[in-house]
Amino acid sequence: MGQIYLQTIVGIGSVLGAIQQAQLTLDAYKAQHFGIKPERSWQEAVVRFLEVKSHLKDAKNYRGLCRQLHVYLGDMMLNQINGDVVWSVVQREIKRGNKIATVNRHLAVMRAILRMARDEWQWVDSIPKIRLLPGEVERDRWLTRQEADRLLSFCPPHLAALARFAMATGCRASEITGLEWNRVDLVRLTAWLNHTKNGTPRGVPLNHDAANVLEEQVGKHEQFCFTYRGKPIRWEVSNTAWRHAVEKAGLGDLRFHDLRHTWASWHRQMGTSCDELKELGGWKSRNMVDRYAKFATEHLAAAASRIESDRGGNVVTFSRFSHVETKAA
Repeated sequence: MGQIYLQTIVGIGSVLGAIQQAQLTLDAYKAQHFGIKPERSWQEAVVRFLEVKSHLKDAKNYRGLCRQLHVYLGDMMLNQINGDVVWSVVQREIKRGNKIATVNRHLAVMRAILRMARDEWQWVDSIPKIRLLPGEVERDRWLTRQEADRLLSFCPPHLAALARFAMATGCRASEITGLEWNRVDLVRLTAWLNHTKNGTPRGVPLNHDAANVLEEQVGKHEQFCFTYRGKPIRWEVSNTAWRHAVEKAGLGDLRFHDLRHTWASWHRQMGTSCDELKELGGWKSRNMVDRYAKFATEHLAAAASRIESDRGGNVVTFSRFSHVETKAA
């Protein structure tokens, strides 16, 4: 009886495989001769999208966002997703009480998946135009030198080392905790990051503050630069010790990533150009760097001084009512 069952299962599997192969052949024929593309589902697109993003540091965030979008799009085909569907997702997210920034993260992932399906995989010919919602408040949190010193005074030694290195280099938490000695040259004052957010290795010039931090770590571990009690740091940096230090320093909602914003803000205040900052921070585009442009106004000083009261100048005086025709008495 068991043997018959196994033979039946194998036979069904063979039939299903043949049917699937026939369907693929038919779809290919339709696409080649009639321009008819086989329908693809949202779930298929998500699976391939996550495979493409699997090597990135924020792959976990992508998976989480895709799970949340599954509630709205999980049963849909790609050609069913239109402007009304996008609008429905936005409205339902807002009704749930989500902030604009949260809704925009969902929209950005939806747009990225649909664009890949159209432009890279040629699964669909057109997709709805997805615009992010206006009014998102950009986080602008950075520390003054005095606030930074106060924070460091409340950090335990291992956490203070991480924070000092972050403020000296602009490196992200995962880039710092994953830094290995074989990627550091203290003679040439350079470190090479292998694990970055966008997956592209980059070099980091070390100023004397950063070099001093690394020199203090020499001999603590054979492989990793930053450790805790002789072991590599494998956990989230913004843990209890971080929260306690922030609270004692009176810095409110400060996150460890805000130290990268602090580093960038200090650079712009000291005259580092946006192009230089882009290279230093490993950003791929200027868009992420332009947010710090407001911290540097030296190049506008000459323009601002043109109307100083003690400079005089040939400023033409116009009557406020010069456009009104004067009538004879």
